Amino acid sequence: MSNLVLELRQGDMMVVNGAAIRFRNRTRIELTAHARFLFGRQIMAPQDADTPARRIYFALQTAYIGDEGERSAGLADAMGLIEAFKSATTSPSAMALLDGALACARADKCYHALRLARRVVRHEDAILGRLAAG
Repeated sequence: MSNLVLELRQGDMMVVNGAAIRFRNRTRIELTAHARFLFGRQIMAPQDADTPARRIYFALQTAYIGDEGERSAGLADAMGLIEAFKSATTSPSAMALLDGALACARADKCYHALRLARRVVRHEDAILGRLAAG
């Protein structure tokens, strides 16, 4: 595995293997081993999961960075939320993205699932006329 170098600003948040870390000053870190991590705007707070696509993202986030029990519950939640979203949408692209996200999550590739889910969130935001959060 190649090392991953991240530069983080003061106040940035990062979750590594389920542990939340807030940076007090600007820093540069290097991950030298496999870790489940998200940082910055990738992390969705529970109160921000206020639309169907955002609830899917949050469930997949939990499946990725939660502890062992939370991960399995997050995947189960994501599966149900994805099926409900697919039955309510008429967008073939959203359905395809969600199918891909679910396949990735089932294969324990939740970071890739989150990338696909972010695209569905952006699609939903556009449909709802909601400004992107950043």
